[in-house]
Amino acid sequence: MATVLAASTLPSGAFDSHAGYYYPAPQTSEPYISNVETALDANKRSRAAFVIGLAAQQSKQAYAPGYHLFAKGAELEKLIIVATGDGQYDTLYRMRALLASLTSMARGTELFARTDQPQELNFLDFCKLIGFKQVTVSNGKDVTHQIKVN
Repeated sequence: MATVLAASTLPSGAFDSHAGYYYPAPQTSEPYISNVETALDANKRSRAAFVIGLAAQQSKQAYAPGYHLFAKGAELEKLIIVATGDGQYDTLYRMRALLASLTSMARGTELFARTDQPQELNFLDFCKLIGFKQVTVSNGKDVTHQIKVN
C-alpha cells in the first residue's frame, strides 16, 4: 500500500520551469511514496497516450471539462492538471478530491488492470505505474500544489 506524507511549504530554492506559465508557483508540496513499480513498458509515448486518451474522453462529454491535463518535461514525466474556471480546485482538499475522482478513470485502463490488486491503488499509484515523477494541480489562478511521486 502507498504512504502519503503531510503537505509542506515548498522550499524557496526549488525551481519549477512550468511555474508562471501553466500555473502560479506552488505554495505547497508533498512526496507520495508508492509501492507500485513503474511498468517496464512505461515511456514517453505511453504517458502522452494517457493524456491524449483522457482529452478524447472529455471531448465526448456534454459539458466543458473542469480541468485540462498536460504532460511536460523532456520525457513527459510531469503531469499538470489545471482548472478551467474560477472556484474550482482552490483548496488542497478539492485538489485531493479531484485526484481521488481520477482514480476511477485510471482503473479503467489496461495497464492499471494488469496490476495485482487494482482496487487498492489510486491515481497517484497509476501515475507512478506509467512513469510520472511529478503531479501538479492548480486552480490556474492563485493556488498550486505539487506532488513528487516516488
